[in-house]
Amino acid sequence: MTEDSGNSAGRAIPSGRLARLGVFGKLAGGVAGGVVAEGARRLANGERPKIGDLLLTPANATRVADQLSHLRGAAMKLGQMISMDAGDMLPPELATILARLRNNANHMPPQQLDRVLAAEWGKDWRRKFAHFQAHPVAAASIGQVHRARLPDGTELAIKVQYPGVKESIDADVDNVATLLRVSGMLPKSLDIAPLLDEAKKQLHEEADYLREAQMLARYGELLADQPQFVVPALYSELTTPRVLAMSFVTGVPVETLETAPQDVRDRVMHDLISVVLRELFDWRLMQTDPNFANYRWQPETEKLVLLDFGAARPLPAETGEGYRRLLTAALAGDRDAVREAAIAAGFLGEAAVLQHPALVDRMIDVILVELAKPGPFDFGDRAFVGVLREQGTEIARDRDTWYLPPIDTLFVQRKISGTALLAARLKARVDIRTMVAAYCDGAPS
Repeated sequence: MTEDSGNSAGRAIPSGRLARLGVFGKLAGGVAGGVVAEGARRLANGERPKIGDLLLTPANATRVADQLSHLRGAAMKLGQMISMDAGDMLPPELATILARLRNNANHMPPQQLDRVLAAEWGKDWRRKFAHFQAHPVAAASIGQVHRARLPDGTELAIKVQYPGVKESIDADVDNVATLLRVSGMLPKSLDIAPLLDEAKKQLHEEADYLREAQMLARYGELLADQPQFVVPALYSELTTPRVLAMSFVTGVPVETLETAPQDVRDRVMHDLISVVLRELFDWRLMQTDPNFANYRWQPETEKLVLLDFGAARPLPAETGEGYRRLLTAALAGDRDAVREAAIAAGFLGEAAVLQHPALVDRMIDVILVELAKPGPFDFGDRAFVGVLREQGTEIARDRDTWYLPPIDTLFVQRKISGTALLAARLKARVDIRTMVAAYCDGAPS
């Protein structure tokens, strides 16, 4: 969830199929116009621009971000996933633009909100509350959150799904995929159909608030022995497939920890990484959306609040075992074993290893050097990221080597990458080797 700014205005979310298709049409037209304008400018300067360069201009990226923000739902969610998943590998300009999708504050106006809640709770729904705050306290891609108080004084957070989001998921994903294809960003040989099918499946799951309610309750149970975490309590009496009711938990953005003492930042990230390891190896259940807004910090209690469990998904045992073999090889400093484990687990495509063996080995060596350094891993030291980006970019230029890992691996890696990005933001120092070694049989600590 992204925190809403107090001065933002409501903007009706397009809910009908034709209305949403119209937004995509407007988007395509705007991008096409931008291509023509930019092409004319570059030709006038004596350049011979490629179509990909014209499509991926900051102006066109801004158009895409703004329109996806208006659509909300699957379209915006996919944009958020791109901006979060790519992490350090995105050019700074594009990362800044896509960040708009995580921070946009548009929300449903009161009239649209009233229609949604009347459909879920009945026309007299306001009688259920002593107070219901019309302006949302947070807004995200699939729903927005309101603060409410019951007659007995209980404070609740009410997440309300945007109208038309669930019904538009399949079409939105297909439309975004079409934009990617038309832009030339994806090679024709890359089969993204399985990824699109899985994206649709997960988005349908995230749009099922009864399922999220089960996951919320499950994580509350799993973390009951971890007092450093707070998980909201489910309020099932008011929960429906499109409305999720839970206890209201106070907290400030996790980014405020940037100014906290080093030991606090280190402890928070140690605890979060511990949860990721438990999810992967013990629970075989993972909340796969690492958006920073899903974490809140309570300065008064020094506890971390965990929010939004719509993206929680079970993991097959082989996914965890693949990571275990890879990490065991990495801790042992065995480059060949790391490469073999990465291919076996689906992290690396065989084409990249066969066609660019030296580059792949250099990337592995960079990671092994970092892991072998004594003491806690310093997430604030990002010097090695530039080296990895340089090697990875060179491999990526060869589109014949592009490859999609197994779906479960993609989602796990999304969580790991997002957690690492937060650790880097907080400049945390964590003894990763010792933590990981506990899950790797025979690995040195």
